[in-house]
Amino acid sequence: MPKYTVSEEGSYRSVMVELDHGEWFTSEAGAMFRASDNIEIDVTTRSRSGGGLMSGVRRMMSGESFFLSTYRMRGGGPGEVGLAPMLAGDVVVIECTGIGGWLCAGGSYLGSSDGLSIDTEFQGFRGMLSGESLFFLDIEGKGQLLVSAFGSVKEVEVNGALTVDTGHVVAFEDTLEYTVGKAGGSWLQSFLSSEGVVMHFSGQGKAYLQSHNPDQFGQTLGGLMPPRS
Repeated sequence: MPKYTVSEEGSYRSVMVELDHGEWFTSEAGAMFRASDNIEIDVTTRSRSGGGLMSGVRRMMSGESFFLSTYRMRGGGPGEVGLAPMLAGDVVVIECTGIGGWLCAGGSYLGSSDGLSIDTEFQGFRGMLSGESLFFLDIEGKGQLLVSAFGSVKEVEVNGALTVDTGHVVAFEDTLEYTVGKAGGSWLQSFLSSEGVVMHFSGQGKAYLQSHNPDQFGQTLGGLMPPRS
Protein backbone atom coordinates (compact mmCIF):
# COMPACT_ATOMS: atom_id res chain seq x y z
CA MET A 1 0.00 0.00 0.00
CA PRO A 2 1.13 3.63 -0.47
CA LYS A 3 3.27 5.22 2.24
CA TYR A 4 2.46 8.70 3.59
CA THR A 5 4.72 11.28 5.20
CA VAL A 6 2.99 14.38 6.57
CA SER A 7 5.29 17.39 6.88
CA GLU A 8 5.81 19.03 10.27
CA GLU A 9 6.56 22.49 8.88
CA GLY A 10 4.47 24.83 10.97
CA SER A 11 0.93 25.66 9.88
CA TYR A 12 1.41 24.81 6.21
CA ARG A 13 1.18 21.01 6.17
CA SER A 14 1.67 18.88 3.09
CA VAL A 15 1.97 15.13 2.49
CA MET A 16 4.28 13.00 0.37
CA VAL A 17 2.64 9.87 -1.06
CA GLU A 18 5.10 7.13 -2.04
CA LEU A 19 3.85 4.63 -4.62
CA ASP A 20 5.35 1.31 -5.66
CA HIS A 21 4.78 -0.77 -8.79
CA GLY A 22 1.08 -1.45 -9.41
CA GLU A 23 -0.14 1.10 -6.85
CA TRP A 24 -2.22 4.17 -7.60
CA PHE A 25 -3.72 7.07 -5.72
CA THR A 26 -6.49 9.65 -6.25
CA SER A 27 -6.50 13.27 -5.11
CA GLU A 28 -8.51 16.43 -5.40
CA ALA A 29 -7.54 18.08 -8.72
CA GLY A 30 -5.02 20.86 -8.16
CA ALA A 31 -3.67 19.42 -4.90
CA MET A 32 -0.38 18.17 -6.43
CA PHE A 33 2.66 20.42 -6.14
CA ARG A 34 5.32 17.91 -7.29
CA ALA A 35 5.67 14.39 -8.70
CA SER A 36 8.60 12.18 -9.69
CA ASP A 37 9.10 11.55 -13.43
CA ASN A 38 7.91 7.92 -13.21
CA ILE A 39 4.40 8.96 -12.12
CA GLU A 40 1.62 8.98 -14.70
CA ILE A 41 -1.12 11.55 -14.01
CA ASP A 42 -4.67 11.23 -15.31
CA VAL A 43 -7.41 13.84 -14.72
CA THR A 44 -11.01 12.63 -14.79
CA THR A 45 -14.51 13.31 -13.48
CA ARG A 46 -14.94 9.64 -12.60
CA SER A 47 -14.25 8.16 -9.16
CA ARG A 48 -13.72 4.48 -8.43
CA SER A 49 -17.48 4.15 -7.90
CA GLY A 50 -18.13 5.52 -11.40
CA GLY A 51 -20.67 8.19 -12.19
CA GLY A 52 -18.77 10.08 -14.88
CA LEU A 53 -19.99 13.61 -15.58
CA MET A 54 -22.79 13.63 -12.98
CA SER A 55 -20.35 12.37 -10.33
CA GLY A 56 -18.20 15.43 -11.04
CA VAL A 57 -21.21 17.75 -10.83
CA ARG A 58 -22.24 16.32 -7.44
CA ARG A 59 -18.68 16.67 -6.11
CA MET A 60 -18.66 20.30 -7.23
CA MET A 61 -21.92 20.87 -5.34
CA SER A 62 -20.30 19.39 -2.23
CA GLY A 63 -17.59 22.06 -2.33
CA GLU A 64 -14.95 19.87 -3.97
CA SER A 65 -13.41 20.06 -7.43
CA PHE A 66 -15.27 18.89 -10.53
CA PHE A 67 -12.20 16.79 -11.41
CA LEU A 68 -10.09 14.15 -9.69
CA SER A 69 -6.41 13.41 -10.37
CA THR A 70 -5.16 9.81 -10.44
CA TYR A 71 -1.47 8.95 -10.03
CA ARG A 72 -0.02 5.61 -11.21
CA MET A 73 3.45 4.15 -11.36
CA ARG A 74 4.99 4.13 -14.85
CA GLY A 75 7.83 1.64 -15.08
CA GLY A 76 9.96 0.87 -12.05
CA GLY A 77 9.33 2.25 -8.59
CA PRO A 78 9.14 3.71 -6.16
CA GLY A 79 7.77 7.12 -7.11
CA GLU A 80 6.28 9.94 -5.08
CA VAL A 81 3.62 12.62 -5.28
CA GLY A 82 3.50 15.75 -3.11
CA LEU A 83 0.04 17.03 -2.17
CA ALA A 84 -1.00 20.16 -0.28
CA PRO A 85 -4.40 21.70 0.56
CA MET A 86 -5.36 25.19 -0.57
CA LEU A 87 -5.76 26.58 2.97
CA ALA A 88 -3.14 26.59 5.71
CA GLY A 89 -3.64 23.88 8.31
CA ASP A 90 -3.31 20.22 9.22
CA VAL A 91 -3.37 17.13 7.03
CA VAL A 92 -4.57 13.85 8.57
CA VAL A 93 -4.36 10.27 7.28
CA ILE A 94 -7.46 8.27 8.29
CA GLU A 95 -7.26 4.48 8.21
CA CYS A 96 -10.55 3.21 6.77
CA THR A 97 -11.18 -0.38 7.84
CA GLY A 98 -13.95 -1.20 5.37
CA ILE A 99 -16.41 -1.95 8.18
CA GLY A 100 -18.02 1.49 8.02
CA GLY A 101 -17.72 4.57 5.86
CA TRP A 102 -16.71 8.20 6.35
CA LEU A 103 -18.42 11.45 5.37
CA CYS A 104 -16.28 14.45 4.42
CA ALA A 105 -17.52 18.02 4.67
CA GLY A 106 -17.04 20.33 1.68
CA GLY A 107 -13.42 21.17 0.90
CA SER A 108 -11.86 18.72 3.38
CA TYR A 109 -11.16 15.82 0.99
CA LEU A 110 -7.51 15.76 -0.15
CA GLY A 111 -6.92 12.23 -1.45
CA SER A 112 -7.57 8.49 -1.10
CA SER A 113 -5.93 5.16 -1.89
CA ASP A 114 -7.17 2.74 -4.55
CA GLY A 115 -9.25 0.65 -2.11
CA LEU A 116 -11.69 3.50 -1.46
CA SER A 117 -14.68 4.62 -3.51
CA ILE A 118 -15.92 8.22 -3.60
CA ASP A 119 -19.58 9.10 -3.89
CA THR A 120 -21.85 11.88 -2.64
CA GLU A 121 -24.56 11.88 0.02
CA PHE A 122 -27.38 14.39 -0.31
CA GLN A 123 -28.07 16.32 2.90
CA GLY A 124 -31.43 17.60 1.69
CA PHE A 125 -33.07 20.38 3.69
CA ARG A 126 -30.43 19.98 6.43
CA GLY A 127 -27.75 21.25 4.04
CA MET A 128 -29.79 24.33 3.15
CA LEU A 129 -30.35 25.11 6.83
CA SER A 130 -26.69 24.70 7.74
CA GLY A 131 -25.49 27.14 5.10
CA GLU A 132 -23.05 24.46 3.96
CA SER A 133 -23.11 22.44 0.72
CA LEU A 134 -26.05 20.18 -0.07
CA PHE A 135 -23.80 17.12 -0.33
CA PHE A 136 -21.18 15.32 1.76
CA LEU A 137 -18.51 13.16 0.13
CA ASP A 138 -19.21 9.53 1.05
CA ILE A 139 -16.04 7.42 1.34
CA GLU A 140 -16.42 3.61 1.41
CA GLY A 141 -13.99 0.70 1.41
CA LYS A 142 -10.63 -0.21 2.95
CA GLY A 143 -7.62 2.05 2.61
CA GLN A 144 -6.26 5.45 3.55
CA LEU A 145 -8.21 8.72 3.37
CA LEU A 146 -6.40 12.06 3.43
CA VAL A 147 -8.32 15.06 4.78
CA SER A 148 -7.22 18.64 5.33
CA ALA A 149 -8.30 21.18 7.92
CA PHE A 150 -8.15 24.95 8.20
CA GLY A 151 -6.03 25.48 11.30
CA SER A 152 -5.44 22.59 13.69
CA VAL A 153 -7.47 19.38 13.62
CA LYS A 154 -8.79 17.41 16.58
CA GLU A 155 -9.99 13.80 16.62
CA VAL A 156 -13.01 13.43 18.90
CA GLU A 157 -14.50 10.13 20.03
CA VAL A 158 -18.27 10.65 20.20
CA ASN A 159 -20.04 8.43 22.71
CA GLY A 160 -23.51 9.80 23.15
CA ALA A 161 -23.87 13.35 21.86
CA LEU A 162 -21.77 16.24 20.57
CA THR A 163 -22.64 19.70 19.22
CA VAL A 164 -20.36 21.29 16.60
CA ASP A 165 -20.58 24.52 14.62
CA THR A 166 -21.20 23.51 11.01
CA GLY A 167 -18.10 25.30 9.68
CA HIS A 168 -15.76 23.28 11.91
CA VAL A 169 -16.67 19.77 10.73
CA VAL A 170 -13.98 18.02 8.66
CA ALA A 171 -15.06 14.37 8.53
CA PHE A 172 -16.98 11.84 10.62
CA GLU A 173 -17.85 8.15 10.63
CA ASP A 174 -21.21 7.21 9.13
CA THR A 175 -22.11 5.41 12.35
CA LEU A 176 -22.93 8.87 13.73
CA GLU A 177 -26.40 10.31 13.23
CA TYR A 178 -26.75 14.08 12.93
CA THR A 179 -29.37 16.78 12.89
CA VAL A 180 -29.03 20.47 12.10
CA GLY A 181 -30.35 23.00 14.57
CA LYS A 182 -29.89 26.31 16.32
CA ALA A 183 -27.03 27.02 18.74
CA GLY A 184 -28.91 29.22 21.23
CA GLY A 185 -32.27 29.07 22.88
CA SER A 186 -33.92 30.58 19.80
CA TRP A 187 -32.98 31.23 16.18
CA LEU A 188 -32.69 34.97 16.93
CA GLN A 189 -30.27 34.34 19.80
CA SER A 190 -28.24 31.98 17.63
CA PHE A 191 -27.72 34.48 14.83
CA LEU A 192 -27.20 37.47 17.14
CA SER A 193 -24.44 35.54 18.92
CA SER A 194 -22.82 34.76 15.51
CA GLU A 195 -23.06 31.06 16.29
CA GLY A 196 -25.88 30.46 13.82
CA VAL A 197 -26.43 26.80 12.89
CA VAL A 198 -24.85 23.74 14.50
CA MET A 199 -24.77 19.99 13.91
CA HIS A 200 -25.98 17.75 16.73
CA PHE A 201 -24.22 14.38 16.53
CA SER A 202 -25.49 11.29 18.33
CA GLY A 203 -24.32 7.69 18.60
CA GLN A 204 -20.80 6.27 18.64
CA GLY A 205 -17.98 7.05 16.25
CA LYS A 206 -15.09 9.36 15.46
CA ALA A 207 -15.26 12.93 14.18
CA TYR A 208 -12.48 15.24 13.01
CA LEU A 209 -12.97 18.94 13.73
CA GLN A 210 -11.00 21.99 12.58
CA SER A 211 -10.16 24.91 14.85
CA HIS A 212 -10.96 27.61 12.27
CA ASN A 213 -13.96 28.24 10.05
CA PRO A 214 -12.93 28.94 6.42
CA ASP A 215 -16.28 30.56 5.53
CA GLN A 216 -16.07 33.05 8.41
CA PHE A 217 -12.44 33.75 7.53
CA GLY A 218 -13.41 34.45 3.91
CA GLN A 219 -16.25 36.77 4.94
CA THR A 220 -13.97 38.71 7.31
CA LEU A 221 -11.19 38.95 4.74
CA GLY A 222 -13.62 39.99 2.02
CA GLY A 223 -14.91 42.84 4.15
CA LEU A 224 -11.38 44.22 4.48
CA MET A 225 -10.69 44.19 0.75
CA PRO A 226 -11.09 47.42 -1.25
CA PRO A 227 -14.14 47.51 -3.56
CA ARG A 228 -13.63 46.55 -7.18
CA SER A 229 -13.21 49.46 -9.55
